[in-house]
Amino acid sequence: MDKKAALLIGGAGVAVLGLGLGYKYLRKPEKVVRVGVVSQLLIHPLKSGRAVSVALVECQKIGLKFGEMQDRRVHWLVVTEDGHMVTGRQEPRLVLVSLTCEGGQVCLNGPNMEELRFPVKQPDNPVIDCRVFRSDIQGRDCGEEASQWLTRYLGAEKTFRLVHFEPQMRARRPVEKEPLFPQYEQVAYTDIAPVMLLSDASVKDLSSRLGKDVTVDRFRPNIVVGDCEAFDEDSWEEIQIGSVRLQRILSCGRCMFTTVDPETGIMNRKEPLETLKSYRLCKPSEKHIYKSSPLFGQLHTVKKTGILQVGDVVYKISR
Repeated sequence: MDKKAALLIGGAGVAVLGLGLGYKYLRKPEKVVRVGVVSQLLIHPLKSGRAVSVALVECQKIGLKFGEMQDRRVHWLVVTEDGHMVTGRQEPRLVLVSLTCEGGQVCLNGPNMEELRFPVKQPDNPVIDCRVFRSDIQGRDCGEEASQWLTRYLGAEKTFRLVHFEPQMRARRPVEKEPLFPQYEQVAYTDIAPVMLLSDASVKDLSSRLGKDVTVDRFRPNIVVGDCEAFDEDSWEEIQIGSVRLQRILSCGRCMFTTVDPETGIMNRKEPLETLKSYRLCKPSEKHIYKSSPLFGQLHTVKKTGILQVGDVVYKISR
């Protein structure tokens, strides 16, 4: 190697090192501030079904996982015979249905219904093409007994079926519904996000305005945070809980489903939605995103996976 080439290579190396050191020292260090503590962890194995409260979960890119139950992606959905999703918006009494898993068996329970058990894995059952929020997706049919159980419980003239999303099936991309989500994010039967976070204080604030208590179950969060002020969560763009890192994408716009009482399965079509609209509408500059929906809770993606536990401290990350 001649002297000129050696000088060029050496100079390039120094330049790269300089850029690296410059980036290191120019990049703002993270500022970590305690903002609350995890008071509840909730998963929703059945879309629109009763929440399951747990003390510890695994937070994966696609949502929370507890044993054989996974929220927001690998879970269960009620559909009509032609594959269109059925939620508490159309059938409010779905909120009273409990779906749990134990020893490879699914357990379905509902008011005045006998418990139904069937295998989680039914590879011989057909895969159904489903329609969820105007997007196509698949689900493994859970069989005739599950269909008859749901049809009898909901008491409608039409037939309902239960489907199960499996990991090898093609997922939906939230960005197709909301451009603010990253291109790589995936969900299955959930509305839009892997994780939804809400504070106890925000729910208490709403209860005080309504003049009666409402519970967090009505709003279907995954992570409930205590020891903070009402709506503090609106400003947490990035948070750390244990080893888990979450990134806020947008606020959760609320719909008629919030008017379904999680204890009775009755929809009143008015409250707490009307009260939320009186003080939780978006800024005029954000109307193209939220339109006329009131905002309650925050939708997050998972930047770093790990374990979440009730009692974990929540830290706000800023730079």
